[in-house]
Amino acid sequence: MKIRLTVNGQSATATLYDNATARDFAALLPLSLTMEDYATIERVARLPRKLFTQGVPDGMASVAGELTHYAPWGNLAIFIQGRSYARSLLPLGKVDQGLPVLAQPGPYQVRIERVEL
Repeated sequence: MKIRLTVNGQSATATLYDNATARDFAALLPLSLTMEDYATIERVARLPRKLFTQGVPDGMASVAGELTHYAPWGNLAIFIQGRSYARSLLPLGKVDQGLPVLAQPGPYQVRIERVEL
């Protein structure tokens, strides 16, 4: 599934992975969230609820542009730079284009919605 992330009239696009957590995230769309800086390498926002986590890996190492769900906090994290393996970090998708739009310093508002093909 393709999604659009819009910040101040500028858009990025991403593709969600085919896993249970990403499908549960897609069920929440459209969303308007406030993204904040975290550890300089990611932007995070609290989701309305924690996502379904059964059947997905126990954790992952992220790369720049990765959309993830950090299960203990119930948040969305968009990685601006990669990081080493983190337990309970679950894959949601990957930014296809427009990562600089999402890499700007927070806080900022982002609108996330499905892209109809």
